[in-house]
Amino acid sequence: QVQLVESGGGLVQPGGSLRLSCAVSGSIFSIDAMAWYRQAPGNQRELVARILSGGSTNYLDSVKGRFTISRDNDKNTVYLQMNSLKPEDTAVYYCNAAIITSATMLYLDSWGQGTQVTVSS
Repeated sequence: QVQLVESGGGLVQPGGSLRLSCAVSGSIFSIDAMAWYRQAPGNQRELVARILSGGSTNYLDSVKGRFTISRDNDKNTVYLQMNSLKPEDTAVYYCNAAIITSATMLYLDSWGQGTQVTVSS
Protein backbone atom coordinates (compact mmCIF):
# COMPACT_ATOMS: atom_id res chain seq x y z
CA GLN A 1 0.00 0.00 0.00
CA VAL A 2 2.84 2.37 0.92
CA GLN A 3 6.57 1.93 0.60
CA LEU A 4 9.45 3.69 2.31
CA VAL A 5 12.78 3.32 0.56
CA GLU A 6 15.92 4.50 2.30
CA SER A 7 19.29 5.26 0.76
CA GLY A 8 22.57 6.90 1.65
CA GLY A 9 24.03 4.66 4.31
CA GLY A 10 27.57 3.36 4.25
CA LEU A 11 30.99 3.36 5.85
CA VAL A 12 32.51 6.67 6.89
CA GLN A 13 35.46 7.72 9.00
CA PRO A 14 34.97 9.53 12.30
CA GLY A 15 34.33 13.20 11.66
CA GLY A 16 32.85 12.48 8.25
CA SER A 17 29.38 13.12 6.88
CA LEU A 18 26.54 11.14 5.33
CA ARG A 19 23.12 12.10 4.03
CA LEU A 20 20.27 9.63 4.35
CA SER A 21 17.16 9.86 2.20
CA CYS A 22 13.78 8.16 2.53
CA ALA A 23 11.23 8.34 -0.25
CA VAL A 24 7.61 7.46 0.46
CA SER A 25 5.41 6.15 -2.33
CA GLY A 26 2.06 4.45 -2.79
CA SER A 27 -1.48 5.28 -1.87
CA ILE A 28 -0.82 8.48 0.08
CA PHE A 29 -3.34 11.11 1.05
CA SER A 30 -1.01 12.99 3.35
CA ILE A 31 2.02 12.52 5.58
CA ASP A 32 2.17 13.90 9.11
CA ALA A 33 5.34 13.30 11.12
CA MET A 34 8.43 11.84 9.49
CA ALA A 35 11.32 10.57 11.54
CA TRP A 36 14.60 8.69 11.68
CA TYR A 37 15.26 6.01 14.28
CA ARG A 38 18.37 3.93 14.81
CA GLN A 39 19.21 0.63 16.40
CA ALA A 40 22.69 -0.54 17.31
CA PRO A 41 23.42 -4.21 18.14
CA GLY A 42 22.18 -5.05 21.62
CA ASN A 43 20.35 -1.74 21.98
CA GLN A 44 16.74 -0.71 21.68
CA ARG A 45 15.59 1.32 18.71
CA GLU A 46 15.79 5.02 19.54
CA LEU A 47 14.36 8.15 17.98
CA VAL A 48 17.10 10.22 16.35
CA ALA A 49 15.10 13.08 14.84
CA ARG A 50 11.50 13.92 13.94
CA ILE A 51 9.98 16.57 11.71
CA LEU A 52 6.30 17.46 11.63
CA SER A 53 4.43 18.47 8.51
CA GLY A 54 4.73 22.12 9.53
CA GLY A 55 8.49 21.84 9.83
CA SER A 56 9.07 21.76 13.57
CA THR A 57 11.79 19.36 14.63
CA ASN A 58 13.17 17.57 17.63
CA TYR A 59 16.41 15.64 18.11
CA LEU A 60 18.07 13.08 20.32
CA ASP A 61 20.36 15.04 22.66
CA SER A 62 23.50 13.25 21.49
CA VAL A 63 23.00 14.34 17.86
CA LYS A 64 21.95 17.94 18.41
CA GLY A 65 24.18 20.31 16.48
CA ARG A 66 25.50 17.49 14.28
CA PHE A 67 22.41 16.06 12.55
CA THR A 68 19.76 17.94 10.61
CA ILE A 69 16.42 16.49 9.55
CA SER A 70 14.51 18.03 6.65
CA ARG A 71 11.70 17.08 4.31
CA ASP A 72 10.47 17.81 0.81
CA ASN A 73 6.71 17.54 0.92
CA ASP A 74 6.40 17.71 -2.87
CA LYS A 75 8.61 14.62 -3.18
CA ASN A 76 7.31 12.86 -0.03
CA THR A 77 10.93 12.52 1.03
CA VAL A 78 12.70 13.00 4.34
CA TYR A 79 16.43 13.53 4.74
CA LEU A 80 18.93 13.22 7.55
CA GLN A 81 22.17 15.14 7.14
CA MET A 82 24.72 13.68 9.53
CA ASN A 83 27.92 15.61 10.18
CA SER A 84 30.81 15.09 12.60
CA LEU A 85 29.94 11.42 12.80
CA LYS A 86 31.21 9.39 15.74
CA PRO A 87 31.72 5.64 16.15
CA GLU A 88 28.78 5.61 18.57
CA ASP A 89 26.52 6.71 15.70
CA THR A 90 27.03 3.29 14.13
CA ALA A 91 23.64 1.62 13.76
CA VAL A 92 20.94 0.62 11.36
CA TYR A 93 18.91 3.74 10.60
CA TYR A 94 15.20 3.39 9.94
CA CYS A 95 12.82 5.84 8.32
CA ASN A 96 9.36 6.22 9.87
CA ALA A 97 6.31 8.10 8.66
CA ALA A 98 2.76 8.64 9.88
CA ILE A 99 0.80 8.35 6.67
CA ILE A 100 -2.87 8.85 5.96
CA THR A 101 -3.57 6.48 3.09
CA SER A 102 -5.96 7.30 0.28
CA ALA A 103 -7.62 3.91 0.58
CA THR A 104 -8.60 4.09 4.25
CA MET A 105 -8.15 7.74 5.26
CA LEU A 106 -6.64 6.33 8.44
CA TYR A 107 -3.16 6.78 9.89
CA LEU A 108 -0.67 4.08 8.97
CA ASP A 109 2.59 3.96 10.93
CA SER A 110 5.08 2.91 8.27
CA TRP A 111 8.74 1.87 8.39
CA GLY A 112 11.54 1.54 5.90
CA GLN A 113 13.77 -1.51 5.67
CA GLY A 114 16.73 0.17 7.31
CA THR A 115 20.12 1.32 6.08
CA GLN A 116 23.43 0.56 7.77
CA VAL A 117 25.64 3.43 8.91
CA THR A 118 29.10 2.46 10.11
CA VAL A 119 31.52 5.02 11.52
CA SER A 120 34.99 3.57 11.77
CA SER A 121 38.58 4.32 10.91
